[in-house]
Amino acid sequence: MELSLLHVMPYEPGSPQCRILIDCKSQIESMLLNLQRIENSGHISDQLRSVHLQLEGLHTLHRRQPVSTTD
Repeated sequence: MELSLLHVMPYEPGSPQCRILIDCKSQIESMLLNLQRIENSGHISDQLRSVHLQLEGLHTLHRRQPVSTTD
C-alpha cells in the first residue's frame, strides 16, 4: 500500500484530542514519504501504516463524541 492510498484527513480539529491525533497522523505521513527514499524500509513503512490506521480509528471515535465545553 502506497502513502497515497492512506486516508489523509483535512486539518479540522474539533477538540484537543482530535488535534493531537491529526498531528500524529501527519507526522507518520511525513515519515512514510521520507522512508520511500530508503531501500529495505518496507517493513517499517508497513508498521507505520498500521499505526496510522489505529490512530484513524481513535480519531473516528473522538469525532463521534460531542465536544465538551468547560466554563
